Amino acid sequence: MAGNIKDTDQKMRPALLIIDVQNRYMGQVPQGEKDKGIFFINLLIELFRKHDLPIIRIYHTNSGSGPRPGTEEFEYPSSINIRPEDTMVLKTYSNSFNKTSLNSILAEKGINTLFISGFSAVGCVLATFVGAMDCDYRPFLVKDAIMSHNSGYTNNIEQMFDAVSYNVVDLVVENS
Repeated sequence: MAGNIKDTDQKMRPALLIIDVQNRYMGQVPQGEKDKGIFFINLLIELFRKHDLPIIRIYHTNSGSGPRPGTEEFEYPSSINIRPEDTMVLKTYSNSFNKTSLNSILAEKGINTLFISGFSAVGCVLATFVGAMDCDYRPFLVKDAIMSHNSGYTNNIEQMFDAVSYNVVDLVVENS
């Protein structure tokens, strides 16, 4: 397995996951939390680009209730600084590892550490965090870079799961 957390002597090889920051869902996020989340996600993107580390954008889709690829509601807002060359993963479940190519993409890139950002802190972000642990990665939620429909819920998730600050991500990336 690419990211065996049992091997604590192994050097951290990080990737950034950006989950479901799609136009369809951004209307559910309180404006202050959305502004802060987008700001920090863009800081993370800039940091990972500077160090030529993987940025993986994850999209939720569902043939029954959408959002569907090719529609505006499916896309990320233009305020998120993703690029077409950033790896894209489509998912239909909350856990971004469930029946997707994410695990094989990470294994191919030799990734063992994940910094997780995006929407929804209480749904897909949290499910992916747990899924990453199940797949033996070192996952970290990034404080202020996760969002939900309720700022109080987001704060609780950040506290309960010891979300790391941007400064910690920067330290890890600089030493990778």
